[in-house]
Amino acid sequence: MGSHQSLLLDGRLTTIRLATAAFIGGLVIASPLAFADEEHSDETTWGLGVGAMSDQDPYAGIDRETTPFPLLLIENRYISVFGPEIEFKLPSLVISDSQQLNFGIVAQYDESGYEQSDAPILNGMSERKGGFWAGAKVEWESELFEVSAEWLTDVSGNSDGQRFDLGLERTWDFGEHIMLTPYLGASWQDDKNVDYYFGVRDSEVRFDRPAYKGESATNIEAGVRGVYQFDQHHSVLLGVEVTSLANEIKDSPLVDRSTQNAVLVGYLYTF
Repeated sequence: MGSHQSLLLDGRLTTIRLATAAFIGGLVIASPLAFADEEHSDETTWGLGVGAMSDQDPYAGIDRETTPFPLLLIENRYISVFGPEIEFKLPSLVISDSQQLNFGIVAQYDESGYEQSDAPILNGMSERKGGFWAGAKVEWESELFEVSAEWLTDVSGNSDGQRFDLGLERTWDFGEHIMLTPYLGASWQDDKNVDYYFGVRDSEVRFDRPAYKGESATNIEAGVRGVYQFDQHHSVLLGVEVTSLANEIKDSPLVDRSTQNAVLVGYLYTF
């Protein structure tokens, strides 16, 4: 399945609101465009919808948050826009009848971070902001599975961090209406990014919050995403993801859990 035949709602749910920079854009949701006929793949498809995400940040004492958001889809062979991410597609490399490499330049908005009022453990902490990230991605597609790699850097300059994501997934179609995609992933964050979101500066120390210097870390992610397409216009999206946090994040005095999770549901009307 070529990149022009499918659309990814990226950032891995981490794309609407991320608990960490690795959890972009958040769960990745397969688009109904994957059901589209190949003969229409050169056309531009437009879509509008609404979604809601429920996620649990790892900070101690912070409440689970459910956030509604609008969905905008623009998809053709040159560009892909869905949620907070835009991808400029580069020419693909066809290896064989069943394999190809897809390349792209991506940019996305990440709402990671916190304010001191979000939880008692954060009282007296300076605000940590999200920001804009940009980088490159490559996907290797075959009949059996898809492997993806993506490198991003914080171009907004808030954390000055970098991230590298690897993913492995396979999609099953059930009839003409249902698509399910289980996946595994690993997300590496450099020390600047971990320290910005989970570190405690000397000026922020208090009796129950010692100084902490973040180091580079790798989170492990697993989940499933799916689409139920009623017809060529109406689709329902669903995604569930669990992330196992690296020790460098779990050891932060701001964190009181070893995993985080998120659920996304949405409705999309495709014109």
